[in-house]
Amino acid sequence: MIKRRKTRSISIGSVKIGAEAPVSVQSMTKTDTRDVNATVSQIHLLYSAGCQIVRLAVPDMEAAKALREIKKQAPIPLIADIHFDWRLAIESILAGIDGLRINPGNIGARWKIKELIDLCKERSTPIRIGVNGGSLEKDILARYGHPTAEAIVESAERHIRILEEMGFEAYKVSLKASDVIKTIESYRIFSERYDCPLHIGISEAGPSFTGLIKSASGLGILLYQGIGDTMRVSLTTDPVEEVRTAITLLRALGLREQGPDIISCPTCGRCQVNVVNIAYQVEDFIRSINKPLKVAVMGCAVNGPGEAREADVGIACGKGEGFLFKKGKIIRRVKEEDLLKSLIEEINSI
Repeated sequence: MIKRRKTRSISIGSVKIGAEAPVSVQSMTKTDTRDVNATVSQIHLLYSAGCQIVRLAVPDMEAAKALREIKKQAPIPLIADIHFDWRLAIESILAGIDGLRINPGNIGARWKIKELIDLCKERSTPIRIGVNGGSLEKDILARYGHPTAEAIVESAERHIRILEEMGFEAYKVSLKASDVIKTIESYRIFSERYDCPLHIGISEAGPSFTGLIKSASGLGILLYQGIGDTMRVSLTTDPVEEVRTAITLLRALGLREQGPDIISCPTCGRCQVNVVNIAYQVEDFIRSINKPLKVAVMGCAVNGPGEAREADVGIACGKGEGFLFKKGKIIRRVKEEDLLKSLIEEINSI
């Protein structure tokens, strides 16, 4: 069992972030925030996929003002993603946003930072310090030569000092890079020094296939080491896929029970049924299920039930027929053309 590192807790709306709460899943809308209808629609799709927190880009005052209506219609907590302009952060807080992603060291004059922090204290609005290897401060980059893990951590420490000097501790930190190893090392170094909650992710991971592999390898290692209290899988694709990937990763590591899991054999020369097609159809069908459920689609009628013994339900295919089984025990023989239908009926009955 994975032992989470001890971190203190903060709240993003109704969602607790920290070692005493489950690792939460975040994503980010890819709509124009100024388009309220499109943004709300995407938030609802993310929520249906299992997303718990959604971040929105706030590039200008029109987008900040749109948050008021978006917030009214959103079923989950929202975070405003803001760079440099403290006025956008203030407007977002007044609009009812649940959290901010803004680096205090990039705001400018200290009075601007204080004005923002005072309002965050008043409204109990937490902040994410989001350090990215591609946008480090010039003096830090000059000193290290390139964005090393230590340089990324130093940048985070600089922002932390500003908040703590103002008596603000409701923050979490992310230390992302597009390089997997550098990201892992940054989080490892930082987690040995601080107990604040950590948002983990691999920055600019890439399109679906590449991004999924990079994210799974980096985030999987971090989570296995007990690092990470909330996470986003960053993919150049539909954000719903980010959520599904994150939930699948958490479930694979035993950090979440919500939702279904599918076991399917890779197929080989012994396979006499189109297992690939059946597996994809089953996977698509069970996506809407939120309860824990393990489903198996196996290509061998002899070894299938045994190999998927822990599955709640499954099929093992043979020539012209197959077996429907529960918990590794065969319950009946089924004709090949009825395998998919029988499995779906059994899933529904469960």
